[in-house]
Amino acid sequence: MEKYQGVIVEESLEDNRLLNEITINSVRISKDENPSDRWHLYTVSVSEELIDKLSKNIKDKWYMHFWEEKNVIAIFKGKIFKFNYDDKGSWKAATEYGLSIGIPHEQLDFPIG
Repeated sequence: MEKYQGVIVEESLEDNRLLNEITINSVRISKDENPSDRWHLYTVSVSEELIDKLSKNIKDKWYMHFWEEKNVIAIFKGKIFKFNYDDKGSWKAATEYGLSIGIPHEQLDFPIG
């Protein structure tokens, strides 16, 4: 059941053919002048099974997160963290891991909605 919402940056995927298995609600392309700098952002609905598959297909030093109400799942290459959005203390493991692989703190804000 596709109960989680999120955004997938196509450039973060090792194999973008995985997008064929995902319910895509909308697509947006960043406005960078240079085409090679543009990101393709997909607003999606996914199941936990697909989230697990995505965690195995995401490139190093990238992350994605998905939410269902206040329940958040953050994924990194081979790592999955679950936490409650309202309980900032529950973010600690995901934030520390993201920092340890070089993701800037300001990018580890896990926006929902």
